[in-house]
Amino acid sequence: MDLIKPNININFVGRMKTAVFISWALILIGVVSFIYHKGPNWGVEFVGGTEVHVKFAKPIRPDNIRSALSSAGYPSESLQQLGLPQDNEYLVRFSSATVPFEKIQEFRGKLEGIFKSAVGENGASILRIDYIGPEVGKELIRKAIISVVLGWVVILLYLMIRFEFEYALGAVIAIIHDVFITIGALSLLNKEFTLSIVAAILTVIGYSVNDTIVIFDRIRENLKKVTKIGFRQLVNESVNQTLSRTTLTVVTVFLVLVALFLLGGSVIHDFAFTLIVGVVTGTYSSIFIASAFVVYWKYKKGLLS
Repeated sequence: MDLIKPNININFVGRMKTAVFISWALILIGVVSFIYHKGPNWGVEFVGGTEVHVKFAKPIRPDNIRSALSSAGYPSESLQQLGLPQDNEYLVRFSSATVPFEKIQEFRGKLEGIFKSAVGENGASILRIDYIGPEVGKELIRKAIISVVLGWVVILLYLMIRFEFEYALGAVIAIIHDVFITIGALSLLNKEFTLSIVAAILTVIGYSVNDTIVIFDRIRENLKKVTKIGFRQLVNESVNQTLSRTTLTVVTVFLVLVALFLLGGSVIHDFAFTLIVGVVTGTYSSIFIASAFVVYWKYKKGLLS
């Protein structure tokens, strides 16, 4: 099945400078947002704190929960609905300063009293209370950064074995580009940076490199078969030849992610959003960033005129 005509000839190479400028602009916006928000909006897993899973017998507005907690001197860091709306389950997070570890048992008793006053006797059940210390949070931040960087390094080594160095470096630059823009989008919307977001970013890395390899494979195949055209034109033709496959893949994945984003509930809302941004950015970077770098490298090395 071809969504794109086989003989299509879009001048991608001619638009690569414009695309690179747009990418720099998006990355800069993300950096400015990071500075404005004073870094990522770390979740409780990274900064430490207390997480309470509570189920209400009847529907209750999130604002009413926040108001009741704040009035009692326990302002929540975040409030997230779990499952379906009719489940009436919420995940409430408190900072370490609000609920110190040594006062967890005392806090549980006060929390039961707060919910009893807000919704009545037997109106709320505390299903679990988890505490994450600040030191554990710092360790998770370190491991999250290492996992992403290690992914870049392993992909670079793999692609250096499979392709030439400039192809491998172009793919890694495209992946770094995707991660920066995805994190920038999260920062712009001030979304919470949790372990599930780290998982989504690692998934984006895998998707992006797979898309890039498909294009690089076609370039390598055409290099063996076609010798009468310049490298820029060869890259352009290779991207056009894989465009139908790229479009089918991204549209299919995008529709699934949009369904998860709209219907999956708040539990995976941010996860799905991260993947949507990453998949779109990854497809774009495979065409414009990775391929553009290979063309630029060969030009700087004097292999192109």
